[in-house]
Amino acid sequence: MPDWPGHRVAACTVTAELYFDHAASAPRRDEVAEAMEPWQHGVVGNPSGSHRAARRARRAIEDARDEVASFVGADPGGVIFTAGGTESCHLAVVGVASHHRRHHESTTIVVSRIEHHAILDAAEMMARDFATVRVRYVEVDGDGVVDLDSLRDALEPDTAVVSVMAANNETGVRQPLDGVSSVTNAHIPGGTVLHTDAVAAAPWLHLPMVTATMDMISICAHKIGGPVNSGALILRNSVDVDAVMPGGGQERGRRGGTVDVAAAVGLAAAVRATARELTEVNDRVVDYQNKLISALCFLPGAAVTALGANRVPGTVHVTFEGLASDELLFLLDQEGVCASAAASCSSGAAESSHVLAAMGVSPERARGSLRISMGGETTEAEVDALIGILSTVVYRLRAEA
Repeated sequence: MPDWPGHRVAACTVTAELYFDHAASAPRRDEVAEAMEPWQHGVVGNPSGSHRAARRARRAIEDARDEVASFVGADPGGVIFTAGGTESCHLAVVGVASHHRRHHESTTIVVSRIEHHAILDAAEMMARDFATVRVRYVEVDGDGVVDLDSLRDALEPDTAVVSVMAANNETGVRQPLDGVSSVTNAHIPGGTVLHTDAVAAAPWLHLPMVTATMDMISICAHKIGGPVNSGALILRNSVDVDAVMPGGGQERGRRGGTVDVAAAVGLAAAVRATARELTEVNDRVVDYQNKLISALCFLPGAAVTALGANRVPGTVHVTFEGLASDELLFLLDQEGVCASAAASCSSGAAESSHVLAAMGVSPERARGSLRISMGGETTEAEVDALIGILSTVVYRLRAEA
């Protein structure tokens, strides 16, 4: 069993005995905290300086860059450290589109309907702010898998960047990145820049192979047991990226600001541990996933999402007909279970998942969504306990309806 820290975190109403929200944030690994500790107090040199403290910091940054590059199968020079996955995705879309816009009369950004809002909002911002920029959307099938015919139809000769995630953060469904690359290269002479948000895929997939056809890859630390506000955009090939945050010339002029040594070191420790444990964790957690799915199929009104698709092991998404997510989560929380719904909250009003909407799931069905996500420290005993608690909660709500 990997050396994970205790995961009874105070993120729920009561102390969490059962943490099933890894897709939101994984527990901090002990080795990550230990690796970061020397860089979180006392003298931490500016990596851009020339004295010995600065040289120590720069050496730590470059060692971390090597680790992150190896994790995705790229050269260290392509690693741009960012303050998390959202900034990484934003830099990929806006940085590439901005450079393209300055050199072309028109610019098209192509994204799938199920992308994280870090991608969707960045693309829509560019289209809103610049009349020469437009966004084209790629549809998905009922399992949430990108439709390659729709991708082909969305491509334009002026396409600056195509962004399709490696695995969906809500459903865990994997996307056909090799197919995305093949279709794009076949329909745009000379190809275009391909980006993948690999944040949800990183805990489960061998990224050097899965993302081999992508030019840019986004990852973040806190989904793999690292610190929050730590991530990277990795360029596998030569890509022209305008700095969204200019100033200072750091990260080869692609992202201004002093690099956070502790954050970079923490990300490096997290990717190192993830790569080391990948096979063992996958083999174990996929058994838990199958066990959980089998149990859910017996609950009244339950429908496990995307059963026909290839998914990462750690995520099980389910909808309950006639029930509401907030009711389910409240009662689960009372029993010490942390999970989440595939919905966001804005101004106090629940907003249906854009992912489920793109898949054709009705708003009524989506209202009762639940995402259960596991990690390397999840045990079979915890899965058994969750099954018992969730069954009790569902039957209670049915009886009260």
